[in-house]
Amino acid sequence: MSTDKEKIAIERLKTASDMSLATYGEPLIIAYSAGKDSEVLLELAKRSGIPFEVHHNLTTADAPQTMRLVHTVFKDLEQEGISCRIERPKMSMWQLIPHKGFPMTRRIRYCCQYFKEGGGKNRMVATGVRWAESVKRKKRGIFEDSHSNIEKKIVLMNDNDDKRRLFERCEMKAKTICNPIIDFTTDEVLDFYTNECKYHNPIYDLGFKRCGCIGCPLASKARIKEFEIFPNYKKMYIKTFDRMLEVRKQRGLETRLNWQTGQEVFDWWLSA
Repeated sequence: MSTDKEKIAIERLKTASDMSLATYGEPLIIAYSAGKDSEVLLELAKRSGIPFEVHHNLTTADAPQTMRLVHTVFKDLEQEGISCRIERPKMSMWQLIPHKGFPMTRRIRYCCQYFKEGGGKNRMVATGVRWAESVKRKKRGIFEDSHSNIEKKIVLMNDNDDKRRLFERCEMKAKTICNPIIDFTTDEVLDFYTNECKYHNPIYDLGFKRCGCIGCPLASKARIKEFEIFPNYKKMYIKTFDRMLEVRKQRGLETRLNWQTGQEVFDWWLSA
């Protein structure tokens, strides 16, 4: 990866840090998933010299290798004086699915919203989001906020832009996102991850292309291999879908696909 890309990303982190301290009075949060993108982000944050915290959003469906790495990294960071936190949800994945009453899908990913988007309230958070990962992410900028009203979205303004007051008057109180490596290509990330990062998630050695929840619908057909490697997760999903059907019955909800068992839901879900 070019040194220019690294320098630009570090400057973005410094800008985000200044904004975080000025607006929220708190250091920048580095969102850490133990995947390659967040690992690159963490290393760049270290090199930037800014004060920062590291947070991991627990999904309760991560691979054991991933969680072991999170604990290893956090232990090392805390010894360096860096504050780390695991954000623990009120409900586990296995409670959330029956509560919702239907499986998450590629189009309806309520799990991401619940487990990954709730942390960092009233803080500035740096993520490893990249344009190269999806078409949808190409709509994102380096800075963004969590406001639903597009007119109140935070963007990096020019000096003569009259909306710059959003920064100067500290009117943004919701979570604000910074994406320092948003323009990194996958090859650039892999190069930096392989040659510059101290920690590497062994999940990739098993053939995984991504680091996330086991069974995530975004993994599509790759989930078949995931459940072969982690059969206990398959059992947990089937049991959870059984409970989901019980909840639907208690609520008097009909099932369009006439599911009778958790196994039937699982088979449909895996092929959806």
